[in-house]
Amino acid sequence: MKINGQSVSRETQEKLEHFVELFKKWNKTTNLVAPSTLTELWSRHIADSAQIFHLSPYPQRWVDLGSGGGFPGVVTAIFLSEIGGGWVDLVESNNKKAAFLRIALKETGARGAVHPVRIEKAPAILETCDSVSARALAELDLLFDYIHPWATKNPDLKAYFNKGRDYESEVQKAHGRWQFDLVKHRSAIEADSVVLEISNLALRR
Repeated sequence: MKINGQSVSRETQEKLEHFVELFKKWNKTTNLVAPSTLTELWSRHIADSAQIFHLSPYPQRWVDLGSGGGFPGVVTAIFLSEIGGGWVDLVESNNKKAAFLRIALKETGARGAVHPVRIEKAPAILETCDSVSARALAELDLLFDYIHPWATKNPDLKAYFNKGRDYESEVQKAHGRWQFDLVKHRSAIEADSVVLEISNLALRR
């Protein structure tokens, strides 16, 4: 099996398939994604999540913000289980979604844990990390507020954010308050979308 041109082992494929089945079951009672996008779980949500991991496929400590239905957090945790290292801390304040995420991690054997707290409180619980991810969560300026405590503690921190066609206006706005290095990776899923790789984040003086 291949996702975005990357080979996936049989074991990882089975874990992803089980995650998808769990997702469909829970989505009937918990609004994880719009029902209209259920037919695109593999082509859109799984593939979109996988491209973040494949930008940095190493056994490292991830924090996934606003994990919701597990994209990309659970998918990243499943891929980490294949390489046998690393960890994902999934931050999700909605108790129903957090319950789903816990079950998804447990039943797939993925490498991660769920923290049912508001994002603003996460740095007090999770003191350090190597990489941060978020998908369809907030504008860059607010995302930078969220991750700044980790960037202060770890100068090598990198963040990966999926963004749509209006990302350039978000980047311009963020430059008003922040200094950062930016690499734009064209999305393998949608022509007008990107994954923004952020590093060396600091407030402007």
